[in-house]
Amino acid sequence: MDISKNEQRILHALAQGGCIRPLKNERGKIAGVECYTREGWLMAGLDVIVFQKLRRKKAIKSQHSGPYRITRRGLELVRSEVNNR
Repeated sequence: MDISKNEQRILHALAQGGCIRPLKNERGKIAGVECYTREGWLMAGLDVIVFQKLRRKKAIKSQHSGPYRITRRGLELVRSEVNNR
């Protein structure tokens, strides 16, 4: 299954230890999302549409109302990237 470049970037950050925190409205529905790297930096490029795509592909999952993390399926989808630190 092919995933977009933006989805690939998000999954790569999650594979390194990042997380996605949903922002909910007063009704409890997800109104926005924020992706954090393992260092705690806010990552750009994640919107609700990309978030829903990753959930539909079962690449991310939340347990016990915690932040969304990458799943084994997400690790299979992500391609390795060279990390220039």
